[in-house]
Amino acid sequence: MNYSALFRSALVALLRNKMRSSLTVLGITIGIAAVICVVAIGKAGQARVEQQLNNLGDNFVWIEAGGRAVNGVRTGTHDTITLTVADAQAIKSQVSLIKSVSPNVDDPVQVVYGNQNWHTSYRGVSPEFFQIKRWYVDQGAVFSQDDVDRAADVCVIGRTVQDQLFGVENPIGKVIRFNNFPCKVVATLHPKGLSLSGQDQDDTIIIPYTMGQKKIKGVNWLDDILCSAVSADAVKIAGQEATAVLRDRHHLRPEEEDDFNIRNPEDIIQAQLDASKTLTILLIAIASVSLLVGGIGIMNVMLVSVTERTREIGVRVAVGATEEAIQLQFLGESIMLSLVGGAMGVLFGIVGSYLVGRTLHWPIQMSLEAVVAAALFSIAVGVFFGYYPARKASLLDPIEALRYE
Repeated sequence: MNYSALFRSALVALLRNKMRSSLTVLGITIGIAAVICVVAIGKAGQARVEQQLNNLGDNFVWIEAGGRAVNGVRTGTHDTITLTVADAQAIKSQVSLIKSVSPNVDDPVQVVYGNQNWHTSYRGVSPEFFQIKRWYVDQGAVFSQDDVDRAADVCVIGRTVQDQLFGVENPIGKVIRFNNFPCKVVATLHPKGLSLSGQDQDDTIIIPYTMGQKKIKGVNWLDDILCSAVSADAVKIAGQEATAVLRDRHHLRPEEEDDFNIRNPEDIIQAQLDASKTLTILLIAIASVSLLVGGIGIMNVMLVSVTERTREIGVRVAVGATEEAIQLQFLGESIMLSLVGGAMGVLFGIVGSYLVGRTLHWPIQMSLEAVVAAALFSIAVGVFFGYYPARKASLLDPIEALRYE
């Protein structure tokens, strides 16, 4: 069988009715483009949520001072003084699923450099904090365990604090003051942006926790213990084991409530990620409806074409054309419609995705799988919805076809 002749015959037949063919192709184009755009935008949304999950920390386990009910009285966070450095050390040594631990004390503070001042908050931590919370250094080097042991007056600042106090000036080695304590800037941090709750994560100053305890707050207890589990799957179990260690150390009876909280912010973001994936699947399903509509459009056009060309079919059969040749001709026309629509849909889908990404300032990630699947789906639409009209044309009785008016 001469497939090139078949191709030319199908092309000529479609070009006889340019408007009808164009509108049919448009239906497939819109469907394919919609699917590609939805997948790309959905992946971009998931990437943003995953970035927030990554910013939370390295398999983050957050133990916060302040029980939900202590001795029958409901307290808020940080309203108890039972968490200590010894608790943090006990968790590190007794809970095998936790690989690193950092004590944490924090408070709001007014910082001053030269004639500039800024209201922010500080965190007093150990060097492990930077690994636990996935904070990366931009300039300089973070303080050491020796600085913690000496309660050294050193600090690491976030990008927002750097911009407000120093502008374009290099802050490394400069001395800032807060609560009348001089503090030398030893490092700056890469920006993290907003947290899940909309808080500016870069608006922070990080100091040794001993400095925060002894020189600023004047306490010997902790606001939090920040931990990193050995794996994501171990986070929940590590939290439960840490709870058992702390209850034992705080001498809590079985009927007494915890005087601390185990926070799981990952659960919130994971729920958002699951919701984002579900929404993406729903949108893909909705966009796929337009592909179904486009396929029905192809079937309608081909059925009309069969009716209009009944006499032509009768002549071809009369001069020796086989059922297979007739079927392939009409099936080829429907596949050509879907291929042209699929190609245009892929093009418009990619361009549309990038335009949406630029408008929303989202890093659009094109899915090769979605593009290939959309292209294959367009071929499948042409075959599926073109088969019945092609089969109908091939089964026409040549004598009745020649008599058709």
